[in-house]
Amino acid sequence: MNASHLFESRNYPVYIGPEAWDALNSYFSSCNYSKMFVLVDENSRALCLSLAVRKVPLLLSANVLQIKSGEQAKTVESCNKLWRMLMAEGADTRSVLVNLGGGVIADMGGFVAATFNRGIAFVNIPTTLLAQVDASVGSKVGVDFDGIKNQVGLFADPQAVFILPEFLSTLPQRHLLSGYAEMMKHAIIADPDYWSIILSQGFEPREGWEGLIRQSVGIKQKIVKFDPYERGLRKVLNFGHAIGHGVESYSLLHDVNPMLHGEAIAVGMICEAFISCKLCGLPEEELIQIVEFINMHFAIQPLSYEASMEVLEIIKHDKKSESGKYRMTLLPHIGKAIINQECTPDLIIDSLHFYVNSFDLVGLSC
Repeated sequence: MNASHLFESRNYPVYIGPEAWDALNSYFSSCNYSKMFVLVDENSRALCLSLAVRKVPLLLSANVLQIKSGEQAKTVESCNKLWRMLMAEGADTRSVLVNLGGGVIADMGGFVAATFNRGIAFVNIPTTLLAQVDASVGSKVGVDFDGIKNQVGLFADPQAVFILPEFLSTLPQRHLLSGYAEMMKHAIIADPDYWSIILSQGFEPREGWEGLIRQSVGIKQKIVKFDPYERGLRKVLNFGHAIGHGVESYSLLHDVNPMLHGEAIAVGMICEAFISCKLCGLPEEELIQIVEFINMHFAIQPLSYEASMEVLEIIKHDKKSESGKYRMTLLPHIGKAIINQECTPDLIIDSLHFYVNSFDLVGLSC
């Protein structure tokens, strides 16, 4: 299969750009699957499935499985329904599951496939910016459990990932921004030149996403290839996620319109940049640059002291914490991240207070 901008990740290829359609057709033509299943939610079914079928006619023969959209659907209960659907439709060890959708579809679809019949093949066709630069690559699959993000899961490789930026035209700006937050993270932890590009261009819905997607996927794939099971270096990708996952879980529990993943990670990046300034010597001017750019694109969410204490309790149960200690990835400077940095509960609360007041940086320093 030939396609432009091919990345090799562990044992599977990632195709990016319009030629990925040709690669997808070649892939299915060369594989002799007994049955094909396509996992969608109501949004990807309405907005993306018809294009996928038109571009890849073999998908016409696939059984379509549908779940509700949103993080609230990423549960073991949803997996139970999908396993039953697969059983009812006669799925066997030579079947394939095509995950067509955003991050929830990629995470849960991969988990369902990796555990059904001790593992069936799956491929990812991510349709959101967040899934294209993050969730669909890296081989992490799983579900949320008892209000904690991604508490149950495993590492499982897709057969391939096919990234088609044209799907992004179906997204509202809020969802594009959610993915954009992960792109910011990639630049902040690993590539100051990429960060400069992001700063200079700013966010706007555009047709030219492919170059930035390629940059982000390249950063993540290089890290994952070196440390596929997150024993060390891969933890740099957790910048913004220790506190961000806590804020996201809190919002899912309490808010009528919960925060999207990238919105919560934006909060986490501000908080963890503040902690980086306190503990790791992140220069104050770099802290201000990160905070001001994030706040240009994301509205500050109100967070009371009581809410902050609940977020702190959620973080305690996050898998990034160890032996009851709060650990996170922090920055000595933009473009460099260091892992397993221990942080006190008081400093986490201080960082959340800093975030809430970060729109006005006058008098707020680390």
